[in-house]
Order: sequence, then structure tokens, then C-alpha cells
Amino acid sequence: MTEHSIVPAHLAVKAMRDNGYKNAAHALAELMDNSIQAGAKNVELLCGERTTQLQANTVLRVHQIAVLDDGGGMDTRVLRMALQFGNGTRLTDEAQTGIGRFGMGLPSSSVSQCRRVDVWSWQTGVESAIHTYLDLDEIIEGKMAEVPEPSRRPIPEIWRRAGRSFGSSGTLVVWSQLDRIIWRTARAIVANSEFLIGRTYRRFLVNGDVKIRMVGFNTDPPYSMTTEENWAQPNDPLYLTPLSSLPAPFDSEPMFEPFGEEVGYRVAHKGRDHTVRLRFSIAKKSARDGRNAGARKHGAHAAKNVGVSIVRAGRELEIDTGWVLPSDPRERWWGVEIDFPPALDELFGVTNNKQHAHNFSEMAKADFDDIAEGKETMTQVEERLKAEGDPRGPLISIVHRIEQTIAAMRKLLRAQTAREELDSGRARHDVRSRPEYKATIATRELQKDGEQGASDKQEASQKPQERQAAIEGSLEQYGVDREQAKTLSGEVVSEGLKYTFSVAGLRSSFFFDVEITGGAVLIILNSNHPAYEKLIEVLDKQNDDADAEALQRRLRNASDGLKLLLMAWARYEDQKPDGRPREQAQEARDDWGRIARRFLSSED
Repeated sequence: MTEHSIVPAHLAVKAMRDNGYKNAAHALAELMDNSIQAGAKNVELLCGERTTQLQANTVLRVHQIAVLDDGGGMDTRVLRMALQFGNGTRLTDEAQTGIGRFGMGLPSSSVSQCRRVDVWSWQTGVESAIHTYLDLDEIIEGKMAEVPEPSRRPIPEIWRRAGRSFGSSGTLVVWSQLDRIIWRTARAIVANSEFLIGRTYRRFLVNGDVKIRMVGFNTDPPYSMTTEENWAQPNDPLYLTPLSSLPAPFDSEPMFEPFGEEVGYRVAHKGRDHTVRLRFSIAKKSARDGRNAGARKHGAHAAKNVGVSIVRAGRELEIDTGWVLPSDPRERWWGVEIDFPPALDELFGVTNNKQHAHNFSEMAKADFDDIAEGKETMTQVEERLKAEGDPRGPLISIVHRIEQTIAAMRKLLRAQTAREELDSGRARHDVRSRPEYKATIATRELQKDGEQGASDKQEASQKPQERQAAIEGSLEQYGVDREQAKTLSGEVVSEGLKYTFSVAGLRSSFFFDVEITGGAVLIILNSNHPAYEKLIEVLDKQNDDADAEALQRRLRNASDGLKLLLMAWARYEDQKPDGRPREQAQEARDDWGRIARRFLSSED
């Protein structure tokens, strides 16, 4: 290196320490990528602890970390190349078929966490292991200008005792001088790595392609005490795989179910066709049943897997949370996975550290109206972007499909939640204290006064069984599940009620729909209407742990929602032409107000 080198090594290495690894778990995943790429069946994360004096106490603190595998190992040329920044054996487009990328993984992930990395590799038995290293201090001081020539050197005894996967071939990477790792104990490193590693390599773990052992051990003589040991378990954010980390029954059956069919997109890039696959899932009713399902173990687990899972060559890059509504706890109950091959790295904007797909995430944040020119259709925008060489072109229809499907799942979850909360409210209150009963009493008084409705004639002319069947059928047509529809219709007939409520995601501007059938009046609240969220949901929402401030805010929001609803009616009258049209609107308001007064008076 000369005084005027384009990239002074000591400055470049300092900059590479800040290369964007989120934490040690993500950096360790880079080493595991190399192991799996090399055909390893067993990978081990080994955390060496030693006794450290802290003021008046002695504690165990991690001072070395290693990743061991039984892959194919490296010869002298490849080992030396593996510790060069930006070099490697899989740099061409044709070689990009596995989970490796750019030749940056081993050195860049290592220096992001430590000041020295030692590598041993062997292909004809552990005794034949060759060794080389990188040392930041030597590079900064100008003592190390190139990767040292690998040479025969025995693997230290502490690693021979701690590891179980020393096969006829393999690699051992050891980090020391750990100055960037925030977790100080083996337990913390394993606990914080296990969830991510289980998710990142879930397909390999489910298929039995690899086993990942994570262990902490004491490096003080005689090196025999294991302080922590776990085996990585699959962590499927779509929850279409039973997970042993979840309570029964989801340890033996999936917690979610597929939402629609898997979708495949053919994407042309650099003269070749490639397939991008989308999978969607939604929580089963059994997962969301019961009180505070989100706070229970399986719900808390799902809360840590919220977002769109971006998978490349079977290995997850990240969970992209940019698609999530942060304040809505129901977001944990849907899952999306996009899977693409390494040949599309440039198109998706995959970063060197394999933690992000920049172009895809930016496309998800973009507003279609900002991209479209004039009245362009989705297809026209896609074709124009492709012609302009804009990488977003092939992605726009994929992103649109994800957005549409997430919106559909949210609507379904909202409707399910609303029905559950209505059912819960019914269960908590005696029928005589509920508004449906009070409205029925007021209706009976109106009937005595000679005011008759269409439902009254049906009630008088139909048998109870006919009435129940008619009500049940109508509820099912609105999307109410059969069991709930049967319960509601039976309650109406057996308790002599005139009214019942349910919730559905209606494709109309109605705040609510009214169905007269079986001698009863069904009120179907539209969960897709803003008035539902601002007025009904905010009051019915179950949250016994809410503090006084949160309850006050909910009441204020409900009050605002009611006022907005009344102002909407006022505007409706305001827009009516003078004369008979406006008089009819005023008469309807007068009739409704008269009946409302009777209904509300029944509260007394």
C-alpha cells in the first residue's frame, strides 16, 4: 500500500466495522451461511466464557466465540481468499445459486464484532487443519497488508473439547478480542440468537438438511463445564409448520392456515426467466379464541414475527416490518412470505450483509399515484418502468398483490374480532340487561299502539323452527360462521327477541345493513366502514388492563365519532334540494328520533 492508495487499508477496515450488521446474531448468521453453503450437516455456535472479576464479584463473561461445521473445508487458496474483503468463489451471476453472496461474509461479519478472527479448515482429517487469521490492530498499524499464507497449526484444545462436529472435513472460525458484542454472557448470546437463527434457517431445519447446536462453556481449566446448551428449532413466521416452542396444540399442528393459494410470478432479468413465489397465511380461529389470546405464549411468539418475510434461496433475509400497522395488535395474526432466487439480487436490491432487500422495501413504501403518469394502469406503469430500466418495474405487480392480500386479511380479522367481542359482550350480560332486549320491550309497546312492521307479520305467521332457519340462513349469507349463526338465531327465537347484531365486512358504503327475516330484525354492522372503528370498536374493545388515560381516550374518540356521524346526516340534509326532497329527509329524521326516544326511554 502506498501513501496515495485509492483505499488505504487501515481506513477501509475501520469503515467496514460499521457495515450495518444489526447485532451479533446477524453477524453469526453470515458464518453459518458459509457453513451451509459448504454442505455442512452440523453447525455449532460455541461461546467460550471465563471467570472475570467485577468489583466485589466474580462472573462468567464471554471472551471468545466460534462457529464450527463439518462442511467440505477449504484448501490453502480458498481459505486465504475467504478472508479477503470482496473476494470469494461465488462472485459471478452464474455462481449465485446458493445462500452466499459477494464474498464479504466472513471478514465483514467478523470485524463488525471483534478485533481478531482465526480460521482453521481441513479436508483430510482434523490433524491436517490449516490456519490463517486477520488482526485489526496489525492492519491499522501497517503490519498486515495481506492475508497470511495458511499453514499447519493444531486446533486449540478448548475447541476440540467443546465441539462435537469435528469430522473428516470442516471449518472452525474463532472470534476473539470481542469489543463490539453487546451481549456479555453465553446465555444472552444463545437466547438472542436462537429465535433469529431458527427463523433464518427454518427450511433447512424443517427438512433436516442441517442441525445447529448452540453451547456455552467455561474456558477455565479443565474446560469441561457446559454453561448453556440449546438446539435451534424451526421458527416459521407463517406458522404453517408446528413449532415445538409453542404450547399445545400448536406444538403438533400449525397455528395458521393458508390464505389462498401460493402465487408464482415469472420475472425476466438479464435475458433469463426466474420465479418469485408468494405465500400467505392467517391465524386459525382456535389461535385467537379465548381471553387475551395475544398475551398468551403463542400470541406473544407471533408478535415477534410480524411483517413480510423476505426469503432468498430458502434463507430468510429479514422480516420487513414496513408493511405493518404498529398500533394494531391484530397484525400478528397474518403472515406473508416472498421467496426469490439469488439471480434476482440486483433487482430486489439485496445488501452485502444479506439483511435487507432495498428495492423491494422501497417499492412497498411508494404511492402508486406518485409513480403513475396521468391515468396509467398498473400494467402500463410496469411496462414503462421496465422500458426505462427502473428496477421497480418487475416488482410493482408483486407488491400490489401483497398489499391487496394483506388488506383482505385485515378485513377478515377485523370482522372476526368484532364478532368475538359481540359474543363476549353477550356472554357477560344477562339477556335482560342487553340493548336487544330493551329494544324488544319498546317494540312491543309500539305494537300495542298499533304500529306494525314487516317483521311483526312474519313473527305471527311463521313457526319457531321456520323463523330460526330463516334467521340462521340470512346470517350465514353475511359471512357469519354456521355455529355462531345457529346460536344467534336460537337465542332470538327462544328469548323472544326482535333484534340481533352481527358484524361483517360489507362491500358498500352502509355503516350498517338491516335484514328483516324470520320475524326479527338483523342489524349487520359494517366493519369496513370508518364509523365502526371510530364508534363501535373503540367502545366494545376488550382491554381490562387499560389505564384511566387510555379509557378516557377511547371515550373521547367514541364521542368524536358520534358527532361526526350526526354531522354527516346534517350534510345529507343540507345537500337535498329545497322543497319536498328536504322535507322527506327531515320527516325521516323526525320518525327515527321518535322511535329512538321510545327505545332509549326503555333504559329507565
